[in-house]
Amino acid sequence: MMYGITGTPGTGKSSIAGVLREQGFRVLHLSETTAEYVIGEDPVRATLVIDEERWAAEFVPFDGVVEGHLAHLLPCDRVAVLRCRPDVLAGRLRGRGYHDEKVRENALAEALDVVLVETLEIFSPEQVYELDTTDKSIRECSDRVGGFFRGEIAPQSGFLDWSPYIGMFA
Repeated sequence: MMYGITGTPGTGKSSIAGVLREQGFRVLHLSETTAEYVIGEDPVRATLVIDEERWAAEFVPFDGVVEGHLAHLLPCDRVAVLRCRPDVLAGRLRGRGYHDEKVRENALAEALDVVLVETLEIFSPEQVYELDTTDKSIRECSDRVGGFFRGEIAPQSGFLDWSPYIGMFA
């Protein structure tokens, strides 16, 4: 079975995947798989541009957890979508040294539910577990995501409304 952990940058994907690895899950960080699919650089966003369609089409299925903001583009059996309140997310990204435009773009994407919407366009709601990581410890989040992957926790999505934050970042 292939499980995905996705979400806007700064929501806790890598940290949660690290704890899941400690709990016995095999984990693949998707950033390690994209080098040959780089088709350019976006200087405004300070990021590499990936041929996502080709990358997803050529991705060899992995038995375990795939972690990264593109995980929902892969044929996962279950997907955890990590969320974080946009103002808190902006603080996390500033702490990483992201420039203001990149912070704004990611916080706005979070307020607009971009990754969740993309995920629900590909997967049925029964395959998706949306988790608000804002005020939860990495351990608590890891336990919930691991429980969902093992079938111990029911799917859930669509319960967060961060539309009031849109004006802060639009």
